[in-house]
Amino acid sequence: MPVTNPWLAGPAPTARLDRDRLEERILHLLSSQNMCVLATAGPDGPLATPVRYFHLDFTVLFTAAADSPKMRNIAADPRVSVGIFAPLVGQASSRGAQLFGRARVRYPGDADFDHHWPAVRWQSDHVERSRSLDEPPTGPLVAVEAERIVYTEHWLRRDGYAPRQFWRRVPR
Repeated sequence: MPVTNPWLAGPAPTARLDRDRLEERILHLLSSQNMCVLATAGPDGPLATPVRYFHLDFTVLFTAAADSPKMRNIAADPRVSVGIFAPLVGQASSRGAQLFGRARVRYPGDADFDHHWPAVRWQSDHVERSRSLDEPPTGPLVAVEAERIVYTEHWLRRDGYAPRQFWRRVPR
């Protein structure tokens, strides 16, 4: 029987990408998708919420209603996990990342707000909802700076690399 991707057979390679190549692949994934699943923990247990996101380097950004369950959970415990993945067609196309970090809630005037806000493309939402482009949202901006990332891409096996790669933020 013909095999479409024979390099997927057998044990997975264990070689690691160098940091620059891994970062390039992670940033490509972050740039090519716009939905993630945000995992938080609260008094009722875990909560996994689909969220539209933006990114600035290895920081994932999203807006949210201040009184939403995810925001209540973040206020109680800012440790979060963010899952981002590309559409799956088959094993060869499997590509995604799990980001782990602390969610920081920012409002206009807060530290880092002006640095992160330009990456949020709120204008399309306003147009879709017939809202004025002269009045940007005033709600919270949540920034999750990745402390570590588990990146998975089965296509890497083709070149002899492990399909699961690990990234950690370099201490400043």
